Amino acid sequence: MIIINVKDGESLDKALKRFKKKFEKTGVLRELRSRQAYEKKSVARRHEIKHAIYIQNMNKEETV
Repeated sequence: MIIINVKDGESLDKALKRFKKKFEKTGVLRELRSRQAYEKKSVARRHEIKHAIYIQNMNKEETV
C-alpha cells in the first residue's frame, strides 16, 4: 500500500504528483498489463533483446 503524507501548506496537485511517481515506481500497472495475455518465453526474450538494441543505438547517437 502506498502512503503519501501531505505536508502543511502543500497543494493537493503536488501530493498527487508524488503519489503517481511512487505508484509508477512500484510497477503494478505494468505487471497488470503484462498479465492480460500470455506471452511465450521466446517472444518475451526476443522483445527484450530488441529493446536492449534500441537503447544501445540511442546511447551511440548521444555520444556522436
